[in-house]
Amino acid sequence: MNRRTFIKSTAAVPVGATAGCLDAVGLGDANPDVALAEPDRPFESEDVPYPAWGQRVPDVDLSAPLAGGTWSLRDLGRPGLLTFFYSHCQTVCPVLIGTLRNVQAHARTNEYADEVAFAPVTFDPARDTADRLASYGEEMNVTTGEDGWRFLRPESKERAKTVVQEQFGVDFRRTEPENMDMYMFAHTSLTLLVNADGYVERAYQTSTPDEQAVIDDLTALREA
Repeated sequence: MNRRTFIKSTAAVPVGATAGCLDAVGLGDANPDVALAEPDRPFESEDVPYPAWGQRVPDVDLSAPLAGGTWSLRDLGRPGLLTFFYSHCQTVCPVLIGTLRNVQAHARTNEYADEVAFAPVTFDPARDTADRLASYGEEMNVTTGEDGWRFLRPESKERAKTVVQEQFGVDFRRTEPENMDMYMFAHTSLTLLVNADGYVERAYQTSTPDEQAVIDDLTALREA
C-alpha cells in the first residue's frame, strides 16, 4: 500500500486548498537532489500527502494521446510543471491549465520553450479522450504539438485513482447527478515544479497558483 494519506476535501465542487506558503524561498537544509532552497513552511515534506520539496515524484508512465507514446513523470528530461485536472471542470481546472499556458507563453516569448515540459494529467479518462483533449487544448489556447506540452491520460478510472489519488495525493470525488453524462468532481488542487531528475522543487497546493512566482521559481531552477 502506498504510504501517502489522501488529501480529504469537504467542499462540494471543485475545491482548492492552500497548505502553507510553498513558493517562498527559505533557508532550509541543503539537499543535493534539488537546486532551490527549502521553502518557508510550517511542516516537513514527509508530513504532507503529496510529493513535496526534495522528494522524487512517483515512477509513473502515462499515455500522451495527442503526441503518441508515453511520458515518464519521473524522467521528463528537463524541468517540468505537472498539474491534475479534468476538461469538463468549469472553475478550478481552467485556472490551473491557464497558469501552465501562460508560463508556456512566457517560455516561448523568452526563447526557452525547449527547456521546460508541461504535463497536465487528467483524472477523468472516460470523457477525456484524445479528441476531447485536442478540442480542450484549442479552447484553452495551449500549444499541444510542441514546446514540451503533453496532456497525459491514465487508461482507466482505476488507474486514475491509483496514480492521481494514491500516488500523488490529489483527492477527487465524482458527483452523482441524474444526468450521468454531466457528472463533475470535487477535487483538491496541486501543481508541481520538478527538476530534470523528477525531484520536487516547489509544490503549489492551491487552486490559484501565483503565475509570476511559478515563472520566478522556474527561472531560478533553470539558472541554478
